[in-house]
Amino acid sequence: MAKETMDKEKMAPVKKASGSTGMVSKFTVFDLLMYVLITLLALICLYPFLNVVAITFSGYNAVLSNKVTWFPIDFSTSAIRNILSRKQIWQAMWTTVEVTILGTGLSLVLTIAASYALSRDYLPGRTAITSLIMFTMYFGGGIIPTFLVVKSLGLYNSLGALIIPNSISVFNFIVMRTFFRELPMELEEAAKIDGATEMQILFKIILPLSVPIIATIGLFYAVTYWNDYFQALLYISDEAKYTLQLRLRALLFGTDLDPNASVSGDIGEVMTQSLKMASVVVATVPILVVYPWLQKYFVKGVMIGSVKG
Repeated sequence: MAKETMDKEKMAPVKKASGSTGMVSKFTVFDLLMYVLITLLALICLYPFLNVVAITFSGYNAVLSNKVTWFPIDFSTSAIRNILSRKQIWQAMWTTVEVTILGTGLSLVLTIAASYALSRDYLPGRTAITSLIMFTMYFGGGIIPTFLVVKSLGLYNSLGALIIPNSISVFNFIVMRTFFRELPMELEEAAKIDGATEMQILFKIILPLSVPIIATIGLFYAVTYWNDYFQALLYISDEAKYTLQLRLRALLFGTDLDPNASVSGDIGEVMTQSLKMASVVVATVPILVVYPWLQKYFVKGVMIGSVKG
C-alpha cells in the first residue's frame, strides 16, 4: 500500500509537468501566429512608404516600365538632388521647423498650465471650466468665422496664424490632466508643509515626474505642426512664407515643378513622378528622425495618461 502511494506521488509531478508543457507549446503556436500576422500588417503599412523611397532612388527606365516595388532599381539620386537643390524647399523647411519648434513649445506650456490647474480639486469652478473646454471638441465656429477672427487679429499671412489657432488640443489636455490627477496628493501636501509655493511644486516636483507624458504630448504636437498644411493654405499668401507641406502640395499638383523636368513624353512624366516622390521623402524623413529619441517615453506616456478605473 505504501509502495502504491509512493508511486502515485512520483507520477503526479510528471503529469503536471506534461500538462504545463502542452500549455507552453499551445501559447508558443499562438504567439507565432500573432507575430506572423503583425509582421504582415507592418509590411502592408510600410509598403507605400518603401515604394515612394524606391521610386525616388530608381532610374527613369525602371520607373517607366513599372518595375519598382520594394527596392530601388538602377539606383539614381537625380530626383532627390533636384529637390534638395531648390532654394524654395530649404526655405519652406526652415519655416516648418520654426513653426514646429515655436508651436510645440507654446502648446506644451499652455497644456501643462491648463491641465495642472484644472486637475486640482481645490480650484473653484474647475468643473465648469473643464466642461467649456471639452465643449470645443464637439462644436466649433467653422472655417469662415475662424478665418475672420485670425484676420481681424492681424495674424493673416504671418507665422502666428499657423501657431496660435492650434496652440492647444483638447484631447492632449484631457490626457495630461488625467496624468496629473493620478499623481499622489501626498507629494504636494508634503511640499506645502515645507513651505513650497504652487510654482515650486509644479517645477520641482510635478514636471520632473511628468517627463514621459510631456515627451508624448510634445511628439503629438510636433507631428501635428509638421504635417499641417491646411492652416498655411488658408492663412499664408506669400510664397516666401510657405511651409514644407504647402510647398509639397504645390509639387504634387504640378504647380511648382522644374520646367526642365516637365518635358513632354513618357520620360517627362517619369521625371515628374520621381520628383513628387522625392519631395514626399524630404518632407517625411525629418519628423521620422525624432521618433527614436522619444520612443522610450511614447507608450509609457500614453498608458499613464489614459483613463483609469
